[in-house]
Amino acid sequence: MNKYRYEIIIYWSDADNCYIAEVPELAGCMSDGASYSDCLSNLEVIIDEWLETAKELGRTIPVPKSKKIIDTQFA
Repeated sequence: MNKYRYEIIIYWSDADNCYIAEVPELAGCMSDGASYSDCLSNLEVIIDEWLETAKELGRTIPVPKSKKIIDTQFA
């Protein structure tokens, strides 16, 4: 579960032979895993560590951006 509501991008990497996950709003926040679910689980730990480190260093923590989806059928 993406409890921080940050966008997560997960993709397969042939070069690394694993899934890669990135959080674009948190610079350098990435993980990998042999399966999609392992990759996502690993990323949740990394997000926690990224935020904890940013707090300890007094860095600004980005506010999660939201994406608006417009349904043109009802516009």
